[in-house]
Amino acid sequence: METDVRKNTALLKLDLYCRGMRLDDSFAVESRGGRGLLRTRAGLGSGLEVVLPGGLWTNVPVLERFVSDSPYSLHAGNGELTIHHDALGPVTRARLSPRPAWYDRTTSTGKPMTRVGSLQGTYLGVYPAKVCDYWLMEDKEQCRFCSVGLNLGADDADEKSVAEVLEVVLAARAESGITYVDFNTGHYDGDTYLDILEPYIVRVKEATNLLIGVQTPPHRDLTRYRELRRMGVNRVSFCFELYNRERFREVCPGKHRQYGLDRYLAAVEYCAREVGPAGRPFEPWVVNGEIIAGLEPPEDSIAAIDWITKVGAIPTVCVFRPLAGTAYKDLPPPRTEDVVPVFRRLYEACMERHLPVGVAPNVHVSLVMLPEEARGLQDDPDRFWPGELRLKLLRKVFSFQLQRDLKRAAARQAA
Repeated sequence: METDVRKNTALLKLDLYCRGMRLDDSFAVESRGGRGLLRTRAGLGSGLEVVLPGGLWTNVPVLERFVSDSPYSLHAGNGELTIHHDALGPVTRARLSPRPAWYDRTTSTGKPMTRVGSLQGTYLGVYPAKVCDYWLMEDKEQCRFCSVGLNLGADDADEKSVAEVLEVVLAARAESGITYVDFNTGHYDGDTYLDILEPYIVRVKEATNLLIGVQTPPHRDLTRYRELRRMGVNRVSFCFELYNRERFREVCPGKHRQYGLDRYLAAVEYCAREVGPAGRPFEPWVVNGEIIAGLEPPEDSIAAIDWITKVGAIPTVCVFRPLAGTAYKDLPPPRTEDVVPVFRRLYEACMERHLPVGVAPNVHVSLVMLPEEARGLQDDPDRFWPGELRLKLLRKVFSFQLQRDLKRAAARQAA
């Protein structure tokens, strides 16, 4: 593997997650056409959204305490942005993720659109309902790394109507070219999260034909995921965070008490193996198991990746970020060298199982390193060339079919 971050953008993206970047207080992100620093409920980060060479969208930590020790800094000059390293000098040019015009508008009800939904990389993330119940209990049981309950009234509205969400989705589709909308909730007593999301799913799908994802706790009635599939949901994701059972209990006390790790794993396996076709000609289906690298030994994260891919799901791997205000704000982030093997295995396992990674057009995620991006961490990436050729062809077919369906939906909307 190329170990010089000046030559390996994948390694640079991962190193920036782990070490952050110093940002001068005078750096005005929005005046330079970038996106402000938002603490979004659907994400783990509150950093600076930038695009690295090769199209690697990245949310770089700039606000957390550990960033003060980072060797990286951002420099502006001659109309360009350059990332510098204290020992290496200039590392690469970068550009700010563009701030769309709709970020400065309100919905017809007067609510700022960014408090209804926000771009995370190139997709739209929406958290439609109230804050996770674990934040509302007298003895709070929220996940110790989580910042979901810290941003209400500032960067995110508590609840959004279906009409408000559709307004923002249509604006993001027209002006940002999104192809995917991700709906996210926390835990609610009574397993009501799918009931809450279904009206949004139905309305957005009918109006746009966009790809739609759902990220919630695992519902006790697994047949509900067959219904979501029939509604047009294209992705379900289950965040069990840790495969090490002792660490799961310590880090996620509410999830441990209410669901348990086995219920998360059962939902991943059921959705990957048992949920059948939607009954429509083109309706892709992806199941994700989400974990966080840096909160358990690397070998446990690798074991999680192997299990997730074995059942036919695709791992999503975040890098632990000690966010300000959380219970883990004072913990150190993981060392880059400790998580490289995790992300190396992420790519290998997906390719070995012939999973459809990197197929959806214009879905770039800034908060995680995607499996296909981890190709740059391989010692011999060319050994997977037959699978990569297959994915390239699949990507072309997928893009053609999706654009066709999006145009049909746009024509219906116009009529």
